[in-house]
Amino acid sequence: MLTLPTPDQRLEPYQLTGDPLEPRAPRVPLTRTAFAAAHVVSDPLAERDPWIGRPAVDWDNTLKFRHWLWDQGLGLAEAMDTAQRGMGVDWLTAKELIERTMAEAKAHPLKPRVACGAGTDQVPLADLTSAEAIIAAYSEQMEAVEAAGGQVILMASRAFPAIGAGPDVYEQVYGKLLGQAADPVILHWLGDMFDPALKGYWGGKNVAAASDAVLSIIKSHPGKVDGIKISLLDHAHEEAFRARLPEGVRLYTGDDFNYAELIAGEGQHYSHALLGIFAAIAPAASQALEALASGDMEAYHALLAPTVPLSREIFRAPTQFYKAGIAFLAWLNGAQSHFIMPAGFQSARDITHYAHVFRLADQARLLSHPDLAQERMGLLLKLHGID
Repeated sequence: MLTLPTPDQRLEPYQLTGDPLEPRAPRVPLTRTAFAAAHVVSDPLAERDPWIGRPAVDWDNTLKFRHWLWDQGLGLAEAMDTAQRGMGVDWLTAKELIERTMAEAKAHPLKPRVACGAGTDQVPLADLTSAEAIIAAYSEQMEAVEAAGGQVILMASRAFPAIGAGPDVYEQVYGKLLGQAADPVILHWLGDMFDPALKGYWGGKNVAAASDAVLSIIKSHPGKVDGIKISLLDHAHEEAFRARLPEGVRLYTGDDFNYAELIAGEGQHYSHALLGIFAAIAPAASQALEALASGDMEAYHALLAPTVPLSREIFRAPTQFYKAGIAFLAWLNGAQSHFIMPAGFQSARDITHYAHVFRLADQARLLSHPDLAQERMGLLLKLHGID
């Protein structure tokens, strides 16, 4: 029994009620491609001046967490915003992460699919004032991803909005990058609720104009785009957008509010997944996708429905702080021995949020080791003066 804080500043007793899912590999081939975007685990003993310089990464635990995802049949989206790109993790660290992860993936018996983020964050925004400079920055990271053997995800770059780029600049840059890519890439449309610096992406005056702009890029480069990840938290827009995609181009949902319905889809139109929340709900995600592949929609929704309130709490505004909830659940479940994040990011959320995540994770059957989770939640409560 724990005493947990509530949003109205009361304290209430809470008894664990969940029947935790046992992580396991799917028993049938999945019919949806599913990438879980994973975080990095800090080394708290090696961390110095965490707000300054490169983070100290606990590589053993960081890679162990990736094996845990792969063992459950999930793919991996590596070095994305979930891994704190631009929020504590610099490009040199991300490059090392990509190289280490790809070496592990090649040796894994399931040969998991891994896609890796390529962006422009190794160059200061002040130096990214032209299409040529943006292309050069992207190209450096793309080459590193391809050299390691990963699939390229062209991450959304803050450089475009910073220079007020119109659709023509996006076409120039993305056209060049797609032309030089060795294999089909995944595009990345991250809304400003995840990163305010990305407001106005694709150069359109509104979402409809932005949609037209990126669809024009995709259609102008047949065979070069595997799919596009959309994270706008707009269910209706995603459904309308995916119906307009050329045949063979996937829609990877990044909608951490509505993923269950979007992945289930309607008839021939459905979304695949590239989700930060899948790293936190891996057992439910894997087993739900197994049920979907087996045609058991009742089991699919029974497994995923309880995870949606949890995801909505983890990704609530300010949405860019969701990374703290992902790492928190990894700590509760024993995937890491501490709750320390690059740049001290664990302080981005308050104790009431963490208490609510604890309750919802239990109710979604996602506290794999209940006794350990209760012990660690108790330690965090004591740190905040709640005994």
